[in-house]
This record gives sequence, C-alpha cells and structure tokens, in this order.
Amino acid sequence: MKVIFLKDVKGQGKKGQVKEVSDGYATNFLLPRNLARPATDGNMKVLENQNAAEERRKQEEKAEAQELGKKLEALTVQLKAKAGEGGRLFGAITSKQIADALASDGIKLDKRKIELEEPIRTLGVTQMTVKLHPEVKATLKVQVTEE
Repeated sequence: MKVIFLKDVKGQGKKGQVKEVSDGYATNFLLPRNLARPATDGNMKVLENQNAAEERRKQEEKAEAQELGKKLEALTVQLKAKAGEGGRLFGAITSKQIADALASDGIKLDKRKIELEEPIRTLGVTQMTVKLHPEVKATLKVQVTEE
C-alpha cells in the first residue's frame, strides 16, 4: 500500500514522503495513529499544494533576509562605552548590546544571528558577520566611541 507520511516514523520515512509499505503495517499501525494517510489522487494533490506553499514561503523568507542584509550593509551602529588608556574598554561590547542598539534603530534582529567570535574590547570600527538566513549573510559595522 502506498502512503503519505504525516509525521516522521523512525526507520520508515519522514513527513511528506510517499512510500510503499505493507498493507498490514499501514492499516494496523500507521493509519490508526494518524502517522500516514493513503496515497490517493486527492491526497497527492493536497501534498503537492502544501509543498508548493512551503517553497513559496521559503523564497519569501530569503527575499526578506536579502532586503534586511542590504539595510545592514549600509548601516553603522553607534555605541558608547567607557574607555581607559590606549582605547581599551572597561568591560566589553557584546552581541546583545549590538542587537539592542539595532532595535532602537527599528531593526529587530536576534542576538544569536550576530556572529561575534569574542566581545569587542577596543574603540573604533569593527566589522562582523550577521547570519540572516542559511543562504544569506551580511556585514555589519559597529563603531564604538568613548563616553
């Protein structure tokens, strides 16, 4: 019997996959537990529509990420911090502080998306990578000035 999996089933298939399984396994295990549905013509069309909608949503997310990336490339985040001799900061600038500064500028960005190897500890301009989407990265400039 051909079935469409509605959920991941260990050892059998993943969600959305169409697979041939034995009749007994399908009728006694998969169908009563709503893990799969029979692969009829109507169900196959529904699956195709769901896959097309998912693909459109992913394309829209990528386009939004590219748009945000262009905004971030043109932007320089200004932060103020107390500094001592030679431009060393008392403390450090973290990705959370950068995300908060972006939020005050009207750009909502999760601090985990800012790839900062180690906190900023000196005055001046620092460039860092922001991962907006699995396929989209942008470079953000952060300028730290003395308070």
